[in-house]
Amino acid sequence: MFTTYKKSFLMIGLLLTFMLVMVGCGAANKEKTEEPKDEATKTEEAKTVTVEHAMGTTEVPAEAKKVVILTNEGTEALLAMGVTPVGAVNSWTGDPWYDHITDEMKDVTPVGTESEVNVEAIAALEPDLIIGNKMRQEAVYEQLNAIAPTVFAETLRGEWQENFKLYAQALNKVDEGEKVLAEYDARIKEFSTALGDKIDTKVSIVRFMADHARIYHKDSFSGVILEQIGLKRPQEQDLPDFMEKATKERIPAMEGDILFYFTYEPGDGAATKNEEEWINDPLFKNLEVAKAGKVYKVDDTIWNTAGGVLAANLLLDDLEKHFLEQ
Repeated sequence: MFTTYKKSFLMIGLLLTFMLVMVGCGAANKEKTEEPKDEATKTEEAKTVTVEHAMGTTEVPAEAKKVVILTNEGTEALLAMGVTPVGAVNSWTGDPWYDHITDEMKDVTPVGTESEVNVEAIAALEPDLIIGNKMRQEAVYEQLNAIAPTVFAETLRGEWQENFKLYAQALNKVDEGEKVLAEYDARIKEFSTALGDKIDTKVSIVRFMADHARIYHKDSFSGVILEQIGLKRPQEQDLPDFMEKATKERIPAMEGDILFYFTYEPGDGAATKNEEEWINDPLFKNLEVAKAGKVYKVDDTIWNTAGGVLAANLLLDDLEKHFLEQ
């Protein structure tokens, strides 16, 4: 009887030992099985970038291959960072691109305008990243985000560099973006130093449209650049907002030591006609800056409409010509 019980206890002990061994092996196998899964998860996480933007937080591809850009200044940002978009909104003037970017945009598909993007054309391109602007395209954000991860800048005014930094983050090209901005900042500093006493020049900025004229203030594309350089503005233009729609009675507010004007001419000739009318008005001709021969027409695309880093550098070229070469 004792021997029988002894054998039974021995069998139970062996069985328990066997079960413990199997559980241990199972746990080890589970760890081995789960380890590759953890690595895969880490790899997957590394393939995306989290971007906070005007519409919230979005996970975007770390290496986006097919980018659609929905602003003119955004197009310039991409090109400056070595990225050619698959689709972009038309330039405000040009067919369909501004002259200074045409060569780099030969294979890019137009997808409407900033004010009216073509959602169907965007979807047909099967992008993996869309970059736009809340001020322009808030109404279609959900449609765009259903096509591909979509990042929006907040607004479009003078401070283009803030948008540029967001684009660099969305493209996962922060280092490249910082290099572009550093080179631009170096140009600003060098030009500001080269101006010497001319830094106190009061610069007037005027734009002609088809049916009115505008006096530009500091929160405009050209206004921001002038302030970065340190050039002064006439008292009536030394304001923190965007611009003033002017009547001819406001021509005296265009006075300055030097005046740059540009005309938004989409092709029907109306803006050019309006420009000629204002420039030849007796009030305008009586401005001290006009009598001194310091009124210069410059390119609307470069000084205002394009609004990006490439145009900013071309605007600096213009300023260097007028201030340092004359």
